[in-house]
Order: sequence, then C-alpha cells, then structure tokens
Amino acid sequence: MMPQSLPPSTPTPPATALSPLDRVGRAVAELRRGAPVVVTGPGDAVVCMSAEGMDGEALARVSALGDAPPALLVTARRAAVLHLSAPGPGAVRLVIPGGLTVERLRLLADPEARDSAPVPPGTSVEPLPVDSGAGASVALAKLARLLPATVATPCPCPALDAEAWAGSRDLVAVAAEDVLDYHEAAARALRPVGEARVPLDGAEDTRIVAFRPVDGGIEHLAIVIGRPDPAAPILARLHSECFTGDLLGSLRCDCGEQLRGAIAAIAAEGAGVLLYLAQEGRGIGLVNKLRAYCLQDGGLDTVEANEQLGFDDDERLYSPAAEILRQLGFARVRLMTNNPRKVAALARHRIEVVERVPHTFPANAHNVGYLRAKARRSGHLF
Repeated sequence: MMPQSLPPSTPTPPATALSPLDRVGRAVAELRRGAPVVVTGPGDAVVCMSAEGMDGEALARVSALGDAPPALLVTARRAAVLHLSAPGPGAVRLVIPGGLTVERLRLLADPEARDSAPVPPGTSVEPLPVDSGAGASVALAKLARLLPATVATPCPCPALDAEAWAGSRDLVAVAAEDVLDYHEAAARALRPVGEARVPLDGAEDTRIVAFRPVDGGIEHLAIVIGRPDPAAPILARLHSECFTGDLLGSLRCDCGEQLRGAIAAIAAEGAGVLLYLAQEGRGIGLVNKLRAYCLQDGGLDTVEANEQLGFDDDERLYSPAAEILRQLGFARVRLMTNNPRKVAALARHRIEVVERVPHTFPANAHNVGYLRAKARRSGHLF
C-alpha cells in the first residue's frame, strides 16, 4: 500500500517590516519602561536610556553595552539654566571631569535636585547635531513624556551595522530621522476611528469624532456642535487637554473656563468645532506639568519652570489640528484664541484663519501670575 503523500508545506510568510511610526512607538515604550534603545544617525549610533529615575544598576547596564563611558545628554535649554554655555537649539553632551555618577546625573538632569550641590567644576558642553543619533535620543525622551535627558554611549560598531547589532541583543533600534519626523508623520496618519452623538449641557446637538494615527498613538477628539457649513468660515477652538483644569476645576490656570466657555460660544453661534488635542501641559505631559507646578511654587513663572525642566516654553504642535480640520471638510476658521502662535501655525498648515476671536476670562488669585506670564513671556493677548 502506497503511503499517502503529504500536502506541500506552506512557506512561512516573511516578517512584516515595521513602519517608521511603529519603530518610534516601540522605542518610546522601551524608554518609558527603563530599557536601553539604540538610536542611529547619519554618522553615529548610540545606546541610550532615560536619565529619569536612573540608578546604579541601570547606569552599569548602559555602560556595559557601549565602547566608551556613558555621558549625559540634555537640551540646550537645560544646560543654559545650569549656567553652562549651550548654543541652541537642540541637545548637548555634558562633559563632566571624573565621569558620570548617579549623584551627578540626578543633579544635572533633575531640577528638583538643583540646590543640593553645585555643578561639578569644569563641566562643559558639546553641541550635538540635531539629526544625530545622540541628539535625537533627547527628542525621543520628549516623545515619551519623560524629562528630556538621556544617558548614552556610542554603539561598539559602525553606525551602518547598529540596527543588526541591536537586533542581536534584543534591543529596539530607531532612526534619528524617524524620531524627528514623528509628530508630522503621526499627524498625516490620523484617521477617524469612532464617532458618537454626545449631548452636552448647553449644546445638545453635539457629536464627538475620535482620530487616531495608524500606529495606535494617542487620540485627538473633534467636538462638532450643530451642523457647521464647510463653505463658510466656522467658529473653532483648538483646546489642549488639561486634566487639572478641565476635569478637576483647578484654579492655577484658565483652561476649564476656556473649554466650557468655547462650547457655550459655539452653541450660541449655532455651529462650530472644538478640537480637544492630546497636548497636556503645553505639550510636556501631565507628570512634567506637575513638576513644573512644584517649580512655580518655588518662585518661577510658567515659562521659567518649563525651561528648568529642559523644555521650550511651548512644545505644542498644530499639524494634527490642521489635518483633522481638513478631514472634517473645514479649510477656513474663525479661531477663538488669545495665542497668536496658533493663528500662525494653522496658516503654515494651510488652514485659513479669517478672524481671531478673543477668548478671555477673569483672573483669580491663583492664576493671575500665570496669565501675566503668558502675556509677558509668550505673547498671549488679553
């Protein structure tokens, strides 16, 4: 009896190549959980870890992966508040006589440790090319909503071989150009993923449309009130999420009043849209915003606090807002804002702002200094 022939084997499908957005997303996740990541630039590749919360074991781990002693990389703004000459923008490498220790790391990267000891004598800075692996590692920490500081060491191989070297050690590798392009690429990749009718107090004819980038990143929301006419300039508000102000009613800012006031104004108009953007704390994230609040309690204004942390005074981007408006069919807006930067940003992204509609509310004893600082330091109009 002849044996039955076996069916031909099905070839194993090739592994799907990761998109640049996916690579950045994985690198962000690794950095947030305290794991090493390889970042490659045109002429360099570094193994890096987040400086935030780094202990002796983590410092030893990153040291063992590289071929040179690890260095602390911070933003030029953070170096400047440490009174170290730092030509900006971008990131710098801190050159510390005697090398990097956990104590020195915390002193230089964490503003809450600033008064514990002076900066080590002789510490200097080396500017990093924005598109280098080292420079982009700090941008990656920003994307991860961590303190914008990394501990990095050069990969012990040529930059062209760094991705294979990382794979052989089960490390995630990401290209500097993909890190630097992430915000714009994620904005271009936004897609509507959910929609529902949500009657609001004072604006019952409301629907909410959720937009998410194809890599599964953070969602932005469009709150569409009434039936806005795409042929006419619509009344619009770009509102950055504020957990403390919007949800808890914090008196430290005017965000909650701006949110509810915008919904009321659009409802009174009859139709319009409010974009609720995932940009907590002017783009630095909730945890870093709370850190900034602690620094403000020590006497700094809102801009100075962000700079102490190593951020720009405003890290928000408005390409997601422009993309959502386009997908909803709106190309011309009457923008409710006190911030001229929003008007300019939408114009750069081909959304015409035909009118700036002032959007102010009375100050209280807790936010009067904050509002004054926004006007004096950031050009807000009140």
